[in-house]
Order: sequence, then structure tokens, then C-alpha cells
Amino acid sequence: MTEVRNMYPLFSDEYYMQLALYEAEAAANAGEIPVGAVITCRQRIIAKTRNQTEQLTDVTAHAEVLAITAAADYLGSKYLKDCTLYVTLEPCVMCAGALYWSQIGRIVFGASDEKRGYSLLSQNVLHPKTTVKKGILEPEITQLLKNFFQRLRT
Repeated sequence: MTEVRNMYPLFSDEYYMQLALYEAEAAANAGEIPVGAVITCRQRIIAKTRNQTEQLTDVTAHAEVLAITAAADYLGSKYLKDCTLYVTLEPCVMCAGALYWSQIGRIVFGASDEKRGYSLLSQNVLHPKTTVKKGILEPEITQLLKNFFQRLRT
């Protein structure tokens, strides 16, 4: 498990991404592809999830989709306009579509997904009002992903 880092200011993108990274590590420890997600609304955490496709035997149980469901349930609304998604890996096209329909206000992701990321298709997959920031804690996230896939190959 990654050590707790107190060097990140509370409510910063790095702070929330660190929480998503903890979720990704938990996913890896459970044999899932290590992707974690946190959704905040007005600096309050309203959802924390990780990939659960193996556990639930459900190809749609990506961290982002589970986080959208949890956040919508918490807010009692299908729209997440005032929310930010922090996710360790760039969302795939399926997740980007779900994020589009949720009208999420902001997406912050750590590592780009050069094989399945939504940006391979188009930047226009997301809602036009959604803003995106990438590269937060990218080195740590990339290393976690590399370690996970190396363990699978050995």
C-alpha cells in the first residue's frame, strides 16, 4: 500500500487523487485492474470506488461507472454538474459515455490510457461543459499499473 502522504494540501487535486490511488491499490490486491475513483461535490467526498469487474463478473463494473452510480444515489440526482471525478486512469469510451450522460462538471485523471482511453476516439465524447485535467500523480499510477501487469505475466 502506498504510504499516506501529508504533503498534499487538503482539497487539492493531488489529495483526492491520492485517495483514488488507494482505491486502485485495493483493486490490484483483489486481482482487479488497478483503477480507483473518487467523486467530490463542493469538496465533499460522495463516492469512492474501484474496479470490480472480476468480483462482480460484470464487464461494466468499472470504477467510474460504480462511482457515478454511488454519487447519483447520494445526491438523489442523475446529474453530477457540480461534481469532480478523480480517477487514476483515463476513462474508456464506455465510461466517457456514462460521464457524458451524468453531465459531470470536471474530470481529473492520472495516467493516460494509450490503448483504450476515450481520447483515442475523440475529445468530444465528454459533455461539452465538462472540463478535464490530466497527469495528477501520473508516475505513481503508471508504476502501479506496470507492476500489476508484470505480475500477471509471470
